[in-house]
Amino acid sequence: MVNGKQLQAELDMVPVQFQGPGGVVGVVSEGRIIACRIWGFSNLDTQRQMTAGTRLPICSISKQFTCAAMLAACGPPERLDARLAAHLPNFEGPLPRVRDLCNNQSGLRDYWALTVLHGAKAEQTFSRADAVSVLAPTRTGHFAPGTRYSYSNGNFRLIADLTEEVSGETLETLYARHVWQPAGMAGVTLTADTRQPEDGVIGYEGNDDTGYLPAENGIYWRGDAGISASLDDMLAYECWIDATRGDPGSLYQQIAEPQSFRDGTAAAYGFGLKHSQVGDFAFTGHGGALRGFRAYRICSTQARLSVVVMFNHHGDAHAAAHRVLRAALGLPHPLSQPLRKRYAGQWISRETGLLARLEPGYDTVNLRFGTSVEALSETPEGNLASMDVTVDLEGTDLLMQRPQENFAERLMPVPVVTSVLDTAIAARYRSTELEADVVIECRDGAAYLTPEGFLGIGRPEIIKLVGPDLWIIVTRRSMDAPAPGDWTLQVIRDDEGHIAGLTLGCWLARAISYARCA
Repeated sequence: MVNGKQLQAELDMVPVQFQGPGGVVGVVSEGRIIACRIWGFSNLDTQRQMTAGTRLPICSISKQFTCAAMLAACGPPERLDARLAAHLPNFEGPLPRVRDLCNNQSGLRDYWALTVLHGAKAEQTFSRADAVSVLAPTRTGHFAPGTRYSYSNGNFRLIADLTEEVSGETLETLYARHVWQPAGMAGVTLTADTRQPEDGVIGYEGNDDTGYLPAENGIYWRGDAGISASLDDMLAYECWIDATRGDPGSLYQQIAEPQSFRDGTAAAYGFGLKHSQVGDFAFTGHGGALRGFRAYRICSTQARLSVVVMFNHHGDAHAAAHRVLRAALGLPHPLSQPLRKRYAGQWISRETGLLARLEPGYDTVNLRFGTSVEALSETPEGNLASMDVTVDLEGTDLLMQRPQENFAERLMPVPVVTSVLDTAIAARYRSTELEADVVIECRDGAAYLTPEGFLGIGRPEIIKLVGPDLWIIVTRRSMDAPAPGDWTLQVIRDDEGHIAGLTLGCWLARAISYARCA
């Protein structure tokens, strides 16, 4: 039973708590639309109002539609396995299976993160052919297929290409036949070219402190993202999911089937859906992001409840959806409690090559390790945890568990370096796998890294010395969103102590080797 009073009060607060140019929220219960909120503007300069029919990019929410289209047109993903090698002709070692692609267990580095290292600027044009130029040279993954979870947009780009290749039909044709038309999504369309958003909608970067500026996008994407849909379309989709909930052969029930890792451990992600628990109910959902836009949808066929949130700004659609969801279920929001002790420091993960940093606040501790900052709360047991990660201090070591990624590791402490930077790092470095360079310049106490590749010469990024032979580079804006965030750069020295190369990686694209150029 939906708590109507609590839900209405929460909906009234969404535009206040997640301020920005405009947004939409909708709730479906037992197959009926029970509440909506539509506010603000789809274009501030023309004062075009946001409506329930305004089509917004749903971005990575498209992944579940791609997997549904693949199942409907081609059958189980195993039928496509033999064709994958042609799309990854340079891959060394065992190839991932197409099921691994569906479950983000391929180990393939995220191709949007790699565009940064290929010299892309955030606003430049990225064509359909450019995706092949990033993916085809791939020689290695950053873990063995099926052993870990790592978000990789290229997985779904490959699924889309394979599906079109086998079916002989376009992705949009398959979407329409198997999902959009049965669900009654009258206005939905594939907008693969982000330069031409539907209905003249504008997405905005910035916030109340900096102001809102139109986000200029230039990427072409399909399979991993690309669908534009209105609130009316998305709520029709949620109603269709509810109507077919009892049919095990329905496409949504098929893509919502729980998956596992190769070792049998249950996986929290599969076929474009993340599995989670809220209160007593199991939910499936997914978020989406492009510079200027954020979206999130989540549903439970057990509770017969769905929530959809879409913004044309960088508000936290995931948080907004979960607040509305908890209100509908009559659940209280977690109360903040001051930290009982101070958590701070930095540690290195040997498996991933990434630096983990804890930065204390009043009631949460920020963990910098993945793409975005993760806010951890103190548990009664004395460790720190969020929905996705638990960390514990054991002596000077940091124990990190990320069950949804099938990852657990003891991280070693890294002493903080406060000395003047070592200018010997200044040089050009070459990645033979990427066929791309990075150039490091040191001058008057500052250091910058500039990537160069087939996409051009990128924007110089500030690099900061944080430990012995350990540096951090931060990418806050890139072609895709959210941007890769923190990159960890480790210096490799030869037997004489001279800098011979680098290892560079972020959560989306780890352990990339560079050799120093003569």
